[in-house]
Amino acid sequence: MWYFTWILGVLLACSLGILNAMWLESTEDMDRPEDAE
Repeated sequence: MWYFTWILGVLLACSLGILNAMWLESTEDMDRPEDAE
């Protein structure tokens, strides 16, 4: 059953990477001045 934990770890790592990318995008939008388009 080692493959079950391996797949679980890979899915967790991928989801953390996606969340990190989404968080970076949202913080970049916050840092940008409102008048710049």
